[in-house]
Amino acid sequence: MWDPIEHRLALLELHDAGRLRRRRSQGEAWAWLAELPWTRRSGRRDELAVVEERREDVRALLDQVWPAWEEARARLGQAGLPPTERGWRELDDRARAGEIAPLPPRLNRRTALAQVGPHSKASLTATRREAIGDADVTRDGAVRLRPSAGLRVRRDELDLDATRLAWLLGELVLSERALRDGTRLSGARPAAVLLVENLGPYLDLDPPEGWLVAHVPGWNTRTVKLLLDQLADTPVVHFGDLDPNGVRIVHHLREHRADLLWAVPGFWREHVPDRALAARWPEELDLGDAPPLVGELAAAGLWLEQELITLDPRLRPALASLSARRA
Repeated sequence: MWDPIEHRLALLELHDAGRLRRRRSQGEAWAWLAELPWTRRSGRRDELAVVEERREDVRALLDQVWPAWEEARARLGQAGLPPTERGWRELDDRARAGEIAPLPPRLNRRTALAQVGPHSKASLTATRREAIGDADVTRDGAVRLRPSAGLRVRRDELDLDATRLAWLLGELVLSERALRDGTRLSGARPAAVLLVENLGPYLDLDPPEGWLVAHVPGWNTRTVKLLLDQLADTPVVHFGDLDPNGVRIVHHLREHRADLLWAVPGFWREHVPDRALAARWPEELDLGDAPPLVGELAAAGLWLEQELITLDPRLRPALASLSARRA
């Protein structure tokens, strides 16, 4: 029960502060303490308060499950940190920062966090960012592309035919590091860029002539934004699922490209009676700029997957007309 440091810190916080908020990492300890006569519910939601005449019982339990608790509390106090889980994490971060070897000039975010944090998936706090120093931290995404005719890629003196590369490799893949280090699109500019959410449609749809097709799965947009920075004057169209997450992705992309066009062809509505799937649409989701079909689906608690219309011959001219209206 008290092996996890988070649980022992919950006990320490209750002893020192007299109160303890429920937190996910300390949920088991909080629930156990809530059942004891040593605590009572405070006036705040999900908060325990110690019964003052039973504080010594809390101290006795600390002595039993964490013999070195007073030394740990002293270390926190010397560092000017509170006796809480957050304070302990900060104390650990400062200790690691003083011990790490010099870092390379560039490294992946997960690699960096494994050096300065408790594990590779930890959050990048201010203390951890400071410990990383001047190192360039990357997420190292990649954007998968179906190049348009005449498109080329260039870096320094090397200039290659993008369509030939895609023929050789199956598709063109550009990494975040390549784009940041100077790889550029050259040659004939695409008539438009089509961002496709799911892998099947990305590979199988028939795009309008001269269109560049990019796979943009979910929230993995950092790398595609680097690509779109090179295509500031090119129309950009997004084609994805008509569900709550699909709406969020459009909003996310429009933070970078306010002129993003949303592909929701009218014939998609034909599939609602037989192929729409049940979904819960959050009331707070902003549908103010959504096409009418999206609002209808939200009201009915339904969603449509983009794979349904990927092979429909009407999709190609619908995409082309959408881009033409933007122009």
